[in-house]
Amino acid sequence: MSSQSAATLSKGSRFQVSKGLLTVLVSTVVLFALCVVIAPSSVAPTTLQGMLPYAAILAIVGLGQMLVIQQAGIDLSVSGAMSLAAVIVTAYPTGDNNKLIPALFMALAASLVFGLLNGFLVGFIKLNPIIATLGTNSLLYGLVMGISQGIPRRTTSHLEAVVTGSPLGVPNSVLFALATLAVVIFFLRKTVAGRRFESIGASPKVAIISGLRVRTHQGLAYVWAQLLYTLAGVTIAGVISEPNGFMGDAYLLPSVAVVVLGGTSLLGGRGIPSATVIAAVFLSQLDQFVLALGVNFAIRTLVQAAALAIGVAIYTVDWSRVRTIFQRLLSASARRQNQASLPSA
Repeated sequence: MSSQSAATLSKGSRFQVSKGLLTVLVSTVVLFALCVVIAPSSVAPTTLQGMLPYAAILAIVGLGQMLVIQQAGIDLSVSGAMSLAAVIVTAYPTGDNNKLIPALFMALAASLVFGLLNGFLVGFIKLNPIIATLGTNSLLYGLVMGISQGIPRRTTSHLEAVVTGSPLGVPNSVLFALATLAVVIFFLRKTVAGRRFESIGASPKVAIISGLRVRTHQGLAYVWAQLLYTLAGVTIAGVISEPNGFMGDAYLLPSVAVVVLGGTSLLGGRGIPSATVIAAVFLSQLDQFVLALGVNFAIRTLVQAAALAIGVAIYTVDWSRVRTIFQRLLSASARRQNQASLPSA
């Protein structure tokens, strides 16, 4: 009986992965086809070359958010973490390449501190993740303003060259995202800790009974996420020559949207890293498509919110039940019409 249940769960997991990956992959192909027909300028080589680095940044951020959502949490400190990393690697060196490496270590140390803070508040004290990470985000922005004083600093030439370079014909930022994807997939699929991580997200109560360290894994999710946010912040500092202290604001909603569009459940459990990365490409290209149509920024934000709502609906609504209810309503309506058409005695 237990072996049969395990087989059933295994089949369900494979179906879930294929469904999320297939859905976002088909949606991306359809979107690019629409772009070719309706807005060819949005798929021009120069446009795609400019879009890919931002899609890569969103993919890295999305992978960090995915790890948190796998533990049925959510991280609202994305924007502050990215902004702090970008400010540290630009404000401290002030254009001096010799200070870039120490600045990177400072950004790494900051991400560990705030990741541990989030992990302690959510994993051990059991605060609501929205409240805990929102408070952490306020602390992060306090540091951002204290370090930058509201004045953007120029990116060092070395960081700009590393991030924007494309020796293989592909921007290095894209290679960073692919390397991050490979590491996340290896951790989740090929390590014991990764499999335990997903098991805890799927059912914390069962994991406690099994003797797994639930609070530790839930807390560490926020640490890994902060490390990825920092990588994204450093990358955006290399893409933009003078990043300001609010560069991360544009990535909060999309970071959740790409995870949901990629098929990872907001209730926790198995994550789909590859689908999350494809969803980042989808959302970035959708932004380019809307921009090519001449729509203002407010509408673009609404489009992102609509994409998030559609993603939630696709993967959380029981559509078979909705279809059954709809069919019953149609049948009842047809019966009433037939009764009304019958001649009275």
